[in-house]
Amino acid sequence: MSVGWSSGEYPEKLVIAMKNFDTVFSAWHDDNLVGLICVMDDGIMNAYIHYLLVKPDYQLKGIGKELVERVKKHYQDYLKIATITMESISKFYEYSGFEKAEDKCALFITELEN
Repeated sequence: MSVGWSSGEYPEKLVIAMKNFDTVFSAWHDDNLVGLICVMDDGIMNAYIHYLLVKPDYQLKGIGKELVERVKKHYQDYLKIATITMESISKFYEYSGFEKAEDKCALFITELEN
């Protein structure tokens, strides 16, 4: 949880979620996982980067950029790759080729009633 990943608070659910992603690329230093990117897609047109995580000690070393490049290559025949990110790191995605949509916003339901 060194990156403040709220999903890490639910390890049982996270294991299942990771198995259900369409694409996962990881970065390793020796036997240590230092970066991870997880993508969902519809099989032909749209891909969505759901998680991109790099351990703090390994940030600003090109790992996140390389993970995004792998996703871009993997989905090069798709029409769109999208992500939702915090404003504080949106510049990273812009540097990686993403553009902010002027006429769109992200909407969430974070608490579902049972």
